[in-house]
Amino acid sequence: MEEAIIHSPVGFIKIEGDITGIQAITFLEGEHEISKVIPEILEDVVYQLNEYFEGNRKAFNVKLNPQGTDFQKQVWNELLNISFSKTRSYLEQTKAIGDVKAIRAVAAANGKNPISIIIPCHRVIGSDGSLTGYAGGLWRKKWLLAHENPVKQTSLF
Repeated sequence: MEEAIIHSPVGFIKIEGDITGIQAITFLEGEHEISKVIPEILEDVVYQLNEYFEGNRKAFNVKLNPQGTDFQKQVWNELLNISFSKTRSYLEQTKAIGDVKAIRAVAAANGKNPISIIIPCHRVIGSDGSLTGYAGGLWRKKWLLAHENPVKQTSLF
């Protein structure tokens, strides 16, 4: 397993993966040393994440290999269907996987998503439009959604 640590507008991010694909993209708290050398197997995902943060990428095309249960993988696969700058409620997410009674299980699987940003669990919100839980912190969820919003708010003053 190779790993790299990069810095982003939402803090330090650790990327882990190997020839089978990216297994984790996680937010790190506090200060960390940025990787001086990016392992070759992770160069493309680092490049694509940097493009995303610069506002020049709306979709990722890297091989993913998240580790989890079959149900978690089903939920994470469905997250990939939420388009850039769009959101979906937890209820809509449960309908998309075909089990409206599984709302708590879907929310729990979202919370266990090991590949932040690329598997966009930040795009799932409460039915009332509220920013409900996010393993990376609600401030990051808010930032990511604002970053993806096609209508940028500007200050008049």
